[in-house]
Amino acid sequence: MARRVGDESDRAWAGRAIELLLADRADEPPTPLRAFPLAGMPDAALYLKDESRRPTGSLKHGPARDLLLDALRAREIGPGTSLFEATSGNMAVAQAHFARLLELPYTAVVPGKTGAAKRQRIEAQGGRCHPFDPPLAVYGKARSLAEESGGHCLDHLERVGGAVDWSGPASLGAQILGDLEKAGEPEPAWIVVGVGSGATSAAVGRYLRRRGVGTRLAVVDPENSAYFAGWAADFPGYTTGMPSRIEGIGRPRVEPAFDPSVVDLVIPVPDAASVAAMRHLHAITGLMAGPSSGSCLWGAFQVLDSMRREGTRGPVVMVVGDGGETYRDSYYDDAWTEAKGWQLHGPLSDMERFTTTGVWGAAPGEPARGDTT
Repeated sequence: MARRVGDESDRAWAGRAIELLLADRADEPPTPLRAFPLAGMPDAALYLKDESRRPTGSLKHGPARDLLLDALRAREIGPGTSLFEATSGNMAVAQAHFARLLELPYTAVVPGKTGAAKRQRIEAQGGRCHPFDPPLAVYGKARSLAEESGGHCLDHLERVGGAVDWSGPASLGAQILGDLEKAGEPEPAWIVVGVGSGATSAAVGRYLRRRGVGTRLAVVDPENSAYFAGWAADFPGYTTGMPSRIEGIGRPRVEPAFDPSVVDLVIPVPDAASVAAMRHLHAITGLMAGPSSGSCLWGAFQVLDSMRREGTRGPVVMVVGDGGETYRDSYYDDAWTEAKGWQLHGPLSDMERFTTTGVWGAAPGEPARGDTT
C-alpha cells in the first residue's frame, strides 16, 4: 500500500504542491490550432490541434499533471515520496517532469528492450529507468517497487480516467471549441483523436456532451488494438493479446478510462496508412509529428470524404499527439519501415490525391484498391 500523508507538515507540503501544479496549469499557454491546406476541397476545413507544443512534447503533459494532483488530493503523496510508473513513452517523460518540479524521485519501469533514446528522454526530465522483462510484467513490477519502498505507483492506465480534468477551461475539449470561435469558425462537425489509455477521447467526449454541441467524436485505432472491435461489439472486455505497432495509441485490451458512450465512431487504421499519413502531414505542413498523428490524419480524411458525400458542412479538428523528432530513426526511416513490411506508396498516393483533388480512394477509372479484376 502507498503511504498516506498524515501529519500536519505533510498536509502543508501537499497543499503547496497542489498550488504549484495548479499555477503551472494556469500559466501554460494554449497549444496552437493550425489549418491543413485542402486544395481539392476549398469549402472544407481541417484543423490540427498541435499538442506536440506542450512543454514535454505531447498531449500526455496535462494528464500526467492531473495524475499527480489526484494523488496529492487523495493524500497518497508526501514530501520525498518515491513515484513509480510502468511506461517508457510520453507519459513517463511528462510524469518525470512534474516529479522533478515537486522534487520527488521518479522511476519508470520499462521493458528491457527499450531503446537508449527513449530512456534518455525520461532521464533528461530527472527520472530514472528500471528495465524489466517480460514486457507485460512491468505493471506488476512498478506496483511492487512502490510497495517495497513505501512509495506510490501512479498507475496511469487504471487511474487517469478519473484524474483528468475534462470540464475545466484548460481541458482539450474547451480549448478546441475556444480556438475555433476565435478563428471565426462554427463548432466543429467532428473531432478526431487517437486512443491509448482512453482518457483523451473520454475527456473530449464528455466535454462535448456537457456543452450540448452537435460535434461528433471519432477515435482512430491501429492494427492489433482492441478498441474498434470492443466498441463495435459493445464488449468492454475485448482483448487481442497483441501489442500495437503505432506508438502512442492502441492497446491489447480496452482500458478502464475508455468511455464508449461518448464516442460516435471508431475508425480502424492500417499501420502502413498511419506511417504514410505522418509523412504526408510533414510534407504538406512542415509539421513533424508522431505516427499516432498519422492515424488521426487518415481518419480525418475519411471523415471529410464522408461529409462530402453526405453534403454536410463544418470544420474537422484532429489532434496532433506528439512531435516527430524522436521517430527520425524509426517511422521516418525507409529501411526501418521496410523491415516492418509496410508498403507506403499506396496510402501516400491516396492522401496526395485527396489533398489535391478531394477524391478519396482509387482515382477515377482505376479499380478500387485491392480489386483483383
